[in-house]
Amino acid sequence: MPYQTNKLFIIFSLITLFFIGSMAMADEDSATEPIGVSADVIEAYPEPNVTQIYANDNLLYDRVYRRVVEATTRHEGPNGPVTSQLDAGFNFVTVTQFADNWAEISPGRWINNASLSEDVALSSFAGVLLPEEGLPYTMAWVLTHLYPAATPGGEGDQTNPYLLRYTKVSIYDEVIIDGWRWYQIGVDQWVHQTKVAKVLPVDRPEDVDTDRWVSVDLYEQVAIAYEGETPVYATLISSGLPQWSTNEGVFNIYVRYERTIMSGAEGQEDFYYLEEVPWTMYFDNDIALHGAYWHDGFGYRRSHGCVNMSVTDAHWMYNFTSAEFDFETPGDLGASVFVYSSDTYR
Repeated sequence: MPYQTNKLFIIFSLITLFFIGSMAMADEDSATEPIGVSADVIEAYPEPNVTQIYANDNLLYDRVYRRVVEATTRHEGPNGPVTSQLDAGFNFVTVTQFADNWAEISPGRWINNASLSEDVALSSFAGVLLPEEGLPYTMAWVLTHLYPAATPGGEGDQTNPYLLRYTKVSIYDEVIIDGWRWYQIGVDQWVHQTKVAKVLPVDRPEDVDTDRWVSVDLYEQVAIAYEGETPVYATLISSGLPQWSTNEGVFNIYVRYERTIMSGAEGQEDFYYLEEVPWTMYFDNDIALHGAYWHDGFGYRRSHGCVNMSVTDAHWMYNFTSAEFDFETPGDLGASVFVYSSDTYR
């Protein structure tokens, strides 16, 4: 009996050691297994194959934009009679000329300079032309200055390149950690999904009835222009905040203006008055695609429902969609606009 017991003990010990050794080897293999695509793959396609559109200073600075920093009055001329009141709010005007301490904001309407900010610095951001053959990897813009993490789920690694906001990257692979996606954008470079905005072309919806049309992805905050089934241009936008959300659905541009005044919420805390909003294309009642000279927050929601774009992008979209208008036909509808969400915002 003692001999049998010792024999069984030895056999059990050998089995245990074999099992522990196998687990250790498996853990070692798992630890050394590479995550994401290889360096060779990335080196063969180091950046998105797109054509960058650049801002034109003549387009951006053909006017002087200033914010109205306090409630003020409009006058017929410098030191002239008061014609109207402009309440405090989110108010911007365009200045056509200055005289002493006065600024003319439209013919016959003047505001004292003490009520105005310095010149507004416009965003130089602009979108990209997409290749006809498509992209091998999803393109995205980085939304904040950052160091990519060396591994998914990690902290920013300062041995990686420092990426500026609006840097264009390719997404080579993704890993899900704690319910969030981490994207590989380079060799040992990973970013959290909330740090980028992806360009995700969609199939043409059945209700889109024009050859040229635009999709607006409220989740990614990206707009894409199409000819038929082919995406040709992509850019970042700023859609409505939760309390003024942009409606989803298929619409048509029904009226457009090179410049127009926008105002709303009179008498309320969120009152706004915006002069000469450029390249405006209304598609859903008072909701429009248009240029925004007053911010550089593209890629994030921040409007009263409209789809904000940089002035450069709005000008490009205005020209692109003009082909769908028959200006000799009264009430002719223009390019279709498909507004949707590619994911659930959280």
